[in-house]
Formats: sequence, structure tokens, C-alpha cells
Amino acid sequence: MAHLFQPKFFSVLKQGYTKQQFTKDLFAGIIVGIVALPLAIAFAVASGVSPEKGLVTAVVAGLIISVLGGSRVQIGGPTGAFIVIVLGILQTYGFNGLLISTMMAGVILILFGLLRLGSLLKFIPHPLIVGFTSGIALVIFSTQIKDALGLTIAELPSAFIPKWGAYFSGLGSMNYWALGITVVTILITVFFKKVTSKIPGSFVAILVITALVQVLDVPVTTIETVFGEIPNKIELAFPSIEWSQLGAYLAPALTIALLGGIESLLSAVVADGMIGGNHRSNTELIAQGVANVVTPLFGGIPATGAIARTATNVKNGGRTPLAGIIHAITLLLIMLFVGKWAKLIPMSCLAGILIVVAYNMSEWRSFISILKGSGFDILVLLVTFFLTVLVDLTYAIQIGVVLSSLLFMKRMADSGKNATMEVDSDVLENYASLPEGVAIYEISGPFFFASAKQYCSILKSIGSRSRVLIIRMRHVPFIDATGIHNLKAVVSELKHGHTRVILSGVRPEVLKELEKHEVTGLLGEGMILPSFDLAMSKAREL
Repeated sequence: MAHLFQPKFFSVLKQGYTKQQFTKDLFAGIIVGIVALPLAIAFAVASGVSPEKGLVTAVVAGLIISVLGGSRVQIGGPTGAFIVIVLGILQTYGFNGLLISTMMAGVILILFGLLRLGSLLKFIPHPLIVGFTSGIALVIFSTQIKDALGLTIAELPSAFIPKWGAYFSGLGSMNYWALGITVVTILITVFFKKVTSKIPGSFVAILVITALVQVLDVPVTTIETVFGEIPNKIELAFPSIEWSQLGAYLAPALTIALLGGIESLLSAVVADGMIGGNHRSNTELIAQGVANVVTPLFGGIPATGAIARTATNVKNGGRTPLAGIIHAITLLLIMLFVGKWAKLIPMSCLAGILIVVAYNMSEWRSFISILKGSGFDILVLLVTFFLTVLVDLTYAIQIGVVLSSLLFMKRMADSGKNATMEVDSDVLENYASLPEGVAIYEISGPFFFASAKQYCSILKSIGSRSRVLIIRMRHVPFIDATGIHNLKAVVSELKHGHTRVILSGVRPEVLKELEKHEVTGLLGEGMILPSFDLAMSKAREL
């Protein structure tokens, strides 16, 4: 148990903690707390719960995830990905059912960590992740149109297509003041970083627009007109549990756990790349589980690692979990002493912030890139995307994983029919005579979602110590979108460190995929060679 649960916070304290780092963590924590304020409110409102539920989640879950987590810089709290899930659970099971489902999801996440499933969740294919992330982004955008346009629609359908039908039918009730506020909010949120990157544009938009709406008495709906007063306190709120009904909450709980686990580990991996660290995946899952068991006891909603807030933490100098703890304390102080004024925020202002969030989540560049790739990846992407938008995220993840597995087996069967081999001279098979500064790594087997991370981790380690890295790919029958995504990241990082990469013995079908995704351009002209002896000659030239 001890080796499965090793929070980074306590490891950092044992290693020693300097005053200089505390100053950086303090500054980063306060900035992230300010960034998290409008997002926590907006995510709660978009999820169909009152604003303080988002603030409570950001404070309680954010604190627990930072203290117990397996990442040095992970920031936890409510995220955009859960808006769709929380809305669906609320409509089906009510708020009490949401709290029970979240607590059950927390238990499942703890079990994932104890069973060492942290590494398995990393094997979710890239097209599947992009598919449901882009789908969620479109659903979030669609939920904000009513407030963005100030439409007066009494009963808004939950399904995607009927919802848009209701929007078109209700265009006659558009409030142009609300539309103007939405547009101005988007412009401030997007472009304020040109003024300064220290203060988030979303925070500035809320302050400026809320003040103007109150001073000019602009006729738009606010948080107060929809939700009433916002409590400025945190108190226990135990859900009423009927043990005989727990089975009904298993499906939503599993959805929360899977999405929470995937998003948290993705965020931790991104953070590792930014700080050159290594997170402890099973510890992170256990911490996320504990956070989701405890937070509902205070009336909170599901929480997970937040990629945007984690990146903000890193960019502002945060390097230890103390920054995340300070972020939670900052939010708590704001909630206690300033929270009562949040009721004045216009709903159209929150809609503008969430539209920007949806755009940032959409990953449209990755979406288009995968559409240029193999038919297998395109199928997984589109099936996951359309199921997320038109049916349900639970089905999208389940069917996406099954489809990815079936297509992988098909690919493996097909690759056996087209096996070709690179022919090298016997002399050059002896790696003992390598020139100084040249390293070689041979990949054997498919370069796909289950192996890509491991291969690329080794490539990064070997390449960072060399001037030239030759990657032998004669035994690679195919490469999928996840493999290409990770390979491009490694090549870019090594190029930044002045290491040249040469590919050797690439099969025609693999080369075709590399060309489609512009990996050949990233490597440079003449860096993909048909045989190992030619690759060695090129390495000597370099």
C-alpha cells in the first residue's frame, strides 16, 4: 500500500523547501485562485447547480488533490468536461443522486489506484480522447446559446438537435444587451492577455461587465435572478442514501470515474512535459478518489485535474503542491468575504466565458489532423464524437474503447500480410562501432496507443544524451494517431535540445501516415532513409 500511495507534497517537504520556491508557489497559487474563480462559478451554473457548488468543489477538492496527489503541480477542481455528465445525472437522478454517484465514483477511483490501473488509463487512444473532448466542447457551446442571446425559453430540451430547434424557434425573444455582453466578454477573455498574462481576461471581464450592468441598470438576467442569494459559507450536507438503490447509480459513477481518471492523468502528463517531472499515476488516482468522496459531503460536484489551471500554475512559477493548496485557500477567502457579490454577475457574461472554454477544449486542429490519417483512426474519432454529441458520453467512451480494440486486432491481422524487412550490411549490425554522439533505438511491433508512451519516453531519454538519434522502424507494421501525436512531440522536444532524429527502414504504409501528418517536414529533408547503413552514413555527416 505504501508504494502505491506516495503523495508528492510529503516527498517535497522531505527533500527540503526553500524560501525562494515558497515565494514562487505563493504567487502562482494566488494567480490560479483568481483564474479558478470565474471558471468554478461558470462550470457550476452550466452544470445546472448553484454557483457556490462550484466554489465549494474548487476549495475542498483542490485542497485534497494538492495535499494527497501524485503530481507536483496538478490543480484540481470542477472542469468543463463534467458539465455534460453532471447535467445528465441531475436530470435523471436529481441533486441527491449526483452526490451519491460522485461519492461512488470516488470509491471506484481509489480502487483503480490500489489495483495499479493508473498506467492502463494512459492507453486510451488519442482519436478517442479528441473525439469525446471535441464532442463535449460542442455540447457545452450549445448549452450556452440561451444565456448568450438572452432568449426567454421556458423549457429547454436536453437533447442536442431539439435544443437547437428551440433556439431557432425562440430567436424572436433575443435580448441584444445580452448578446453585446457575450461578445464583449469573449473579446476581453481572449485579448486581455496582450495587456498582461498575470491577470486572467475572464476575471477582468466579470469585474468590468458586472460593474457596468449595475451602474447602467442593463436589463439582463443575473445569477441572482436565476439562483437567488449565494451562501458565503461551507457546511456539511450529507446526501440521503438508500442502500437498496445504489445499483442504479453504478453507471453514472463509472462514467465520472473513467472521465475523471483519464482527464486527471492527461493533465498530469501535460504538466510532466512542462516541468520535466514524473507524476505517480496510482497516487494521483487515489487522491482524486478521496476528493470525490469528501467533496459531496459539502455539497460539491465531481472534480478532476484541470489542464488549463495546471498549466497556469506552471507558467507562473508553481513547482510544488503548496501552490495548489494556496490556490484553494485563495478561493476560500474570496468566497467568504467577496462571494456575496457574485450574485450580480450577468448570465450572458458567464456564457461568454464558457464559449471561450468550449473553443479551447475543442481541439479542432487535432480533429482535422486525425481526419487526414488512416480510416481506422477516423472511424474511432467520428463515432466517439457523434455519440458524445447526439447520444451520451457514457456510451461514447464504452463503444469507443471497444471499437479501438476491434480495429487494433484488424490492423494486426492486416499487418502480418504485408510484412517487409529492411536489409542491412552485416558489418553495420554491430552497434559497437557507433560514432561518438550517435544513439540507436529500434522499435519492434506496432507504434500505437498502447505502446506509444513507453517508446517515446525511452526515445526522449536516449535522444537527450545524443547529438543524433537513429530510430529503426523496420519491424513497425503500422503507426496510429496516438503514435504519431507522441512521436511528433518527442521529435520537437529533441530538436529544441539540438538533437537530430533519423528514421530508418520505414515501411511504405507507415511512411504514408508520417507524410500525411507532416512528420517528414518536422524531421527535415532526407531524414527518413530506407536502410540502416544509409542512416549511419547520414549520422556521420551530421
